[in-house]
Amino acid sequence: NLDNLKYFYDRGIRYITLAHSKNNHICDSSYDKEPKWNGLSPFGAEVVSQMNRLGILIDVSHVSDKTFYQIIELSKAPVVATHSSCRYFTPGWERNMDDEMIKLLAKKGGVIQITFGSTFVNEQINRKSANRKKHILEYIEANNLQGDEKDKYTKKYEKENPIGDADISDVIANIDHVVKLVGIEHVGLGSDFEGVGGKLPDGLKDVSCYPNLIYELLKKGYTEEDIKKICSDNFLRVWSDAERTALKLQSSK
Repeated sequence: NLDNLKYFYDRGIRYITLAHSKNNHICDSSYDKEPKWNGLSPFGAEVVSQMNRLGILIDVSHVSDKTFYQIIELSKAPVVATHSSCRYFTPGWERNMDDEMIKLLAKKGGVIQITFGSTFVNEQINRKSANRKKHILEYIEANNLQGDEKDKYTKKYEKENPIGDADISDVIANIDHVVKLVGIEHVGLGSDFEGVGGKLPDGLKDVSCYPNLIYELLKKGYTEEDIKKICSDNFLRVWSDAERTALKLQSSK
């Protein structure tokens, strides 16, 4: 129901992630096995247009590649990836963004906010995680495990087969990659501390570790102005641009 967008806007909602781990009425997810819409649904296209008119930011994290490209083509406002990292470091993993997508996001005026999860920023850990998950799913299916049995086996296998953690340097490498690719104006921070099951880099385990990140950026030669852009200004610029776009669209009725 498109009216829900206005309902949420009136209550302070200013960005919406269009999908999570499964395809939905709006679009396809990067995590689902098979596409439902091959991108946006017809309703999803209406959602994008109405979000533009209201001034709600479109979040492209979690959406499929085809969904992303269709949003970029359709949206009148810049978009944001609130918690994604670079596919350059996790080849073939659709949940992260490849270089072409990052370039299009930047051309649109948007920002990618690097997420800190170990599987998002380090190829080796990403691969280990995928292999472990594959084994667990195959074992559960082969042995028809249900409910508590399924959860018990998953926890046991994960405990017996740790995949390790990334390092804060992996997060810095992802930030560096975006800056070299499209410039300092199009990268931010999208920690996702609570969303990755505790699989966080050494040196960046919780919000108390943000000074470590700032210190590492300074060591790499980033200026205080650069760091302010990364921490807040880039995202705030995109948010303001989305609001300006909404005013233009509303005035051209």
